[in-house]
Amino acid sequence: MALMKTANPALSASAFQDQVGAMGETMTLSGTINKTGILLVCVVATAAWTWNEFSRAPEMVGPLVAVGAIGGLIVALVTVFKKQWSPVTAPLYALLEGLVLGSVSAMLEARFPGIPMQAVGLTFGTLAVLLLAYRSGLIPVTQKFKLGIVAATGGIALFYLIMIVLGFFGVHFTAINGSGAIGIGFSLFVVGIAALNLVLDFDFIESGVRAGAAKYMEWYAAFGLMVTLIWLYLEILRLLSKIRSRD
Repeated sequence: MALMKTANPALSASAFQDQVGAMGETMTLSGTINKTGILLVCVVATAAWTWNEFSRAPEMVGPLVAVGAIGGLIVALVTVFKKQWSPVTAPLYALLEGLVLGSVSAMLEARFPGIPMQAVGLTFGTLAVLLLAYRSGLIPVTQKFKLGIVAATGGIALFYLIMIVLGFFGVHFTAINGSGAIGIGFSLFVVGIAALNLVLDFDFIESGVRAGAAKYMEWYAAFGLMVTLIWLYLEILRLLSKIRSRD
């Protein structure tokens, strides 16, 4: 059975291929859901701790963001190339990303009270709506749909990379990063693409279950879904902060 392509690099088209037909227990949908729940608990645990640290010692936020972002990137890369390690690396990734989410959320809460909880609600609301739409067939996951989301996600990643590099040379995209119509429109577009990645992730995970992937791939699939959820939360947080800046 041909496996589906997804824009999420952690759930690429080849992610399950080498794992199909493995001996022993195979991946299940319920198992993947349970593993995703465990990763969510890991994220919330370190995010809550970081939030409390911010209220006690705000100067700690910078180092925590650095440790979480750099460490999370390294662990994510290790997980992608060593899928067999995902039962260990996936929770570690979630714990590290929680440091980033807790720090960023606490800083924005201090500036715009209530934004983090709004972003959490919108993130899980989007997850629930898109899962329902996927299961009911309202969003047909065609090949053209997949290619369009893959291209859009790649374009966003490349644009962000260009912004970071040019930022070192003093070149800043003020309109894109600002709270004007262009900035808000760009954020809405990115949020939309991040949300649609969830649909591709659902489809890909279901394909892995049908293909009989190895049991440890439940952790890897949960990790891939967490990558999308974290991205979606951060983009929603960014969008809300732009909107609140206009007040």
